[in-house]
Amino acid sequence: GICIFFGNASGPVPPVNPLKLIGKSNFICRPKLLDYTASRDELLWRSSEVFGWYDEGKLKCSIDRTFPLSETPEGHLYLQSGASTGKVLYDCSNF
Repeated sequence: GICIFFGNASGPVPPVNPLKLIGKSNFICRPKLLDYTASRDELLWRSSEVFGWYDEGKLKCSIDRTFPLSETPEGHLYLQSGASTGKVLYDCSNF
C-alpha cells in the first residue's frame, strides 16, 4: 500500500516508525506541490488541462460513497471490506 501525507491543514504528521513496514510492500511519501511544478504558470496550465479533461468527459471520477468525518471508522471498515467501486470520500465541511 501507499500512505501519502499531503498538506498541513490538520497540523503536523505524527512520527511513523518505518520498521513496522518490514515484510510488506509499503511506501510512505510526503510530496509537495513544488516537486511537480516549476512555476505558477505551469501549475495553472496543468490544472486547467486536468479539469478540462473532466469537463469534456475524458476523465472519469467515480465516487462510490461519502462519509461524514464523524463516521471515519465506518469509512475505513467499508474500504477494508473491499465493497467500494470508486472513490470513498470523507466530508470535512462540518468539522
